Amino acid sequence: MLAIVCPGQGSQTPGFLAEWLEVEGVADHLAALSAITERDLTAHGTVSDEETIKDTAVAQPLIVAAGLVTARALFGDHLPAGSIVAGHSVGEITASALAGALAESDAMNFVKVRANAMAEAAAATPTGMAAVLGGDPEEVLAALDGFGLTPANANGGGQIVAAGTTEQLAELVENPPAKARVIPLKVAGAFHTSHMQPAVGTLKELADTLTPADPSVRLLSNFDGQPVADGQANLDSLVAQVSRPVRWDLCMETLAEAGVTGVLELAPAGTLVGLARRGLKGVKTLAVKSPADLEAAQAFIAEHTAS
Repeated sequence: MLAIVCPGQGSQTPGFLAEWLEVEGVADHLAALSAITERDLTAHGTVSDEETIKDTAVAQPLIVAAGLVTARALFGDHLPAGSIVAGHSVGEITASALAGALAESDAMNFVKVRANAMAEAAAATPTGMAAVLGGDPEEVLAALDGFGLTPANANGGGQIVAAGTTEQLAELVENPPAKARVIPLKVAGAFHTSHMQPAVGTLKELADTLTPADPSVRLLSNFDGQPVADGQANLDSLVAQVSRPVRWDLCMETLAEAGVTGVLELAPAGTLVGLARRGLKGVKTLAVKSPADLEAAQAFIAEHTAS
């Protein structure tokens, strides 16, 4: 069984889409998505520097667009029957579009408004996020609580992402939990915490103008890792997701329980297959980072899709 996963913010790197523009149809597709978001995603995916694409208002539309263009290069307009789709944080919007729960235009409009609203919320107070790798989970959570930090992402595989003010994160870096490493992330805010609550109201207003649909394949929610069968429920969850923790660990548990044998990550790929290697022992993985991976990806899809 195949799982298609879509990465979140922080996975982008300068120039990661440059080679994709050589694939037939990608340049036009990316230009169309740029028009919806009012961002030059082609430039941001090819020539913009690291600081530019770290900006939340740029990063989020860029990551969703990257997933959509690479998915079309792989699958055309339809995912393999019987596959499961999941996305981490902003990647959940990518996953929703791929599963048919949101029209592509609605997904890009949603991520544009989400990114702008979250960037505005992040500007109110200097905040950020840091990955905590290793350590005893209970001790890590206790340490975060002691510093006033929120466990914004429970990623499984021994990784918890802390979020809060820059001062709180600095204290964590200076005083890491026992047997744990703390790695600051390339994001510009404390996402999935109460710091993002102002963005929720903005997205609720937008959601009333969108037309959700029931997903055509199994689509997992970041809230509890369970499939979301109702399009409106999925949209409501995407709105609420902005200020509540991402439970990627529960998504991986559901993938394991469903009998997934292969996890394929769309561009900008690498982060989620890394988590899968630690949290889904024995499950094969493939990261689609460039067009050079397409041939191997087609074989991987065939191997893990029921005939």
